[in-house]
Amino acid sequence: MIFKTFWQNKTKLKDKLSDIKAFSDEFNYKTNIHLRFIDFDLMGHVNNSVYFTYLEIARTKYWEEIIKWDWKKTGIVIAHAELDYILPIVMNDKIAIHVKTSRIGNTSFDLEYQIVKIKGTEEVICSKGKTVCIAIDYATNKPTAIPEAEKLKMTNFEAIPPTP
Repeated sequence: MIFKTFWQNKTKLKDKLSDIKAFSDEFNYKTNIHLRFIDFDLMGHVNNSVYFTYLEIARTKYWEEIIKWDWKKTGIVIAHAELDYILPIVMNDKIAIHVKTSRIGNTSFDLEYQIVKIKGTEEVICSKGKTVCIAIDYATNKPTAIPEAEKLKMTNFEAIPPTP
């Protein structure tokens, strides 16, 4: 009887996966990604390494369409990339990626991502990720300050308070 009482009164631990699946409305940019046959492995789902290619496609579109990054003046390298896989992407899925700048420093900034399956009018999160991006001076191949024009576009689009 003691065991039964203990088991019934035990509080349930919060499911970590439910935290990850909580959709954030804080993303202002979204782009559709077209799946290619080569993206799939023998199990019929998108191979884990391909997700990083999808992030690259999404951030490149974000930089071109929203930030209008001047590639002739300043480059960008990825210093860190991480991704949480939640649900597999399979053939005939329609996916999109939400991208946002979440932090802006002097020479680096963070981008966050949500890869979602589009099911009618709903979106189901498949993955969440983050990259740390470093502005690079082409002449020296060293980190440089994020250009003011691009920094202003990021802060305005994402409504990020400027750093002092």
